[in-house]
Amino acid sequence: MTTETGPTIRTMFDATVRKASEALAIQFCRDGAWVSRSYQEFDDRVRRAAEGIGRLGIEPGVDHVGLLLENSPAWLEIYLALAGAGVTVVPIDPRLRPPEIAFILGDARVVALFAGSRHREGLAEILPSLPQLRNLILVDDATAAGAPCAGRPCQDYETALAQAAVPASGAWFDRHRPNPSAVASIIYTSGTTGKPKGAMLTHANFCADIDGCFAIITDLDSADRFLVVLPLFHSFSFTANFLMPISRGSSMHFVESLRSVADDFRRLEPTVVMAVPLLIEKIYDRIEAGIRTHAFARLLLRLGLGRLVGTKVRRSLGGRLRLLLVGGAPCPIRVLLGFRRLGIVIIEGYGLTEASPVVTLSRPDDVRPGTIGYKLPNIDVRLVDLDVSGVGELQVRGPIVMKGYYRNEAATAEAFDGPWLRTGDLAAIDAAGYITIRGRRKALIVNREGKNIYPEEVELCIARSPEVYDVVVVGYQGGGETGEKVGAILVPNLEVIKARNHGAEPPWDEVVARVRQAAQEQCRDLADYKHPRKIELRREPLERTSTQKVRRCVYQGQLDVRLAGLGTSPDLCDNE
Repeated sequence: MTTETGPTIRTMFDATVRKASEALAIQFCRDGAWVSRSYQEFDDRVRRAAEGIGRLGIEPGVDHVGLLLENSPAWLEIYLALAGAGVTVVPIDPRLRPPEIAFILGDARVVALFAGSRHREGLAEILPSLPQLRNLILVDDATAAGAPCAGRPCQDYETALAQAAVPASGAWFDRHRPNPSAVASIIYTSGTTGKPKGAMLTHANFCADIDGCFAIITDLDSADRFLVVLPLFHSFSFTANFLMPISRGSSMHFVESLRSVADDFRRLEPTVVMAVPLLIEKIYDRIEAGIRTHAFARLLLRLGLGRLVGTKVRRSLGGRLRLLLVGGAPCPIRVLLGFRRLGIVIIEGYGLTEASPVVTLSRPDDVRPGTIGYKLPNIDVRLVDLDVSGVGELQVRGPIVMKGYYRNEAATAEAFDGPWLRTGDLAAIDAAGYITIRGRRKALIVNREGKNIYPEEVELCIARSPEVYDVVVVGYQGGGETGEKVGAILVPNLEVIKARNHGAEPPWDEVVARVRQAAQEQCRDLADYKHPRKIELRREPLERTSTQKVRRCVYQGQLDVRLAGLGTSPDLCDNE
């Protein structure tokens, strides 16, 4: 059925199963016991899942199927069963609220959904608004079989798997294979207009990104053990913790929970950890706290003998750790330097969902903290609209770049400059090719977990309150932490407030309290990480451009405890 040549996620997986069928593929904890599965066992479950999917009437190349799941082996199985047969998968953040989930399911025209049982109640609320969604499969609820949800058929995944015998010939999975240009995933990112946008990423996109990464990190192989801690719906974790290991026949080891990560390091003995700065920083802070209690360790560090200390540190991390890769947001320099003083290799990467997502990586033997490394060798990058210091917007071209946003031609046109993907990030490139991020043209907020939050989405919610006259949402930093938090600057609608207070204007403290509460209530349908952590009220109107857009640059930095009072960049203001 495949008419195009070139690798796909399916061909990567099939090749690994053929050459390493008995090798360890997955290790995870179930009901307090640790379970291991070989690549052959992994493949068997993928094929049974595919057979069950075929019975649902899912049509490869046409239908879209959603994944609303926490990390688990089932996430991997279902994804491969779908994408491996040419069905487009729509991974969804399980922390989203029902209205946010409903938008994605509707916009992506999802016809079937695999979800965790904890979502049943929320899904029952939104399913009436989603007539195209025909089937619901709950992955961790054996009571689901035969019990409809809001009138839709509802099945239990394990029950369906047990009933899905794979025929010796003519299996559904064997009859359907994707082309490289087929869309493997539609991954939704927060939208600049307040609505998420679905980035269409093909099999060829993901395979090219993997090839580019391995051209820089050349020594990953089947002996490596990847610790899976980041959520797989996130494009960075998907590529780094799923596609990279299956392409090399490496093993994937799921942490039991976020609370058990320290114990899981010792138990699972990972060699490679791909993580966001929040996790890496927490690990380092724990290490640093331990070092502070040992005078001899402090002395060794002062003498430049950190590798001796690092030997003990590595034992506490399982004893086999050899590579940390951090991405999704900037990592604190102190953490990068701290791990390197201990002799632990740590590198940074940069990317965005629309680029599958990795665009740059540091070379393990040539790390320059504060930069984001080199571009992948199979892509092109350029800087446009350079200023006098050589800083311009970073743009990307090549096989890793998305096809566009699903059913959103306007957003797609805005995202591209000809064949070049606009990143919205301001960067500089030195003579050696190392890239440094210098700022951001777009208003995107990136928190410590590497999650992207578009201010416009939060503003749209807050502005629904009649008691809010004007609002601007900005990222801010505080407490010495990396990453940004969501902050909001509001102008109250005093006329509405007075009318609701029998014509009298309440004291300012009361105005502040009630408007803050109103803003928080309006955000109830947004995921928790999008909620403003700091809300400041102003009496004066917000500054606007001649086209009546809020001059966001004026307010960027005003909530930041380190930057407040330092002013804003006139160059960034000029770009608005």
